[in-house]
Amino acid sequence: MTVLDETVGEPTDARGRVAELLALREQARRGPSERATEAQHAKGKLTARERIELLVDPGSFREVEQLR
Repeated sequence: MTVLDETVGEPTDARGRVAELLALREQARRGPSERATEAQHAKGKLTARERIELLVDPGSFREVEQLR
């Protein structure tokens, strides 16, 4: 018997969880809502991602632990 034999039913659950995490990552990548971004800009401020883009060279920033 292998570990895979013992986890009957989990692959479907794992796929669903992976899909959920991918959706969360995409949401985080998009950043705040348009309304929140407009409110930040109305205050004369940039979003965190906009500030990062100004600080680093294009393509040099690699975000890790995006969902923490």
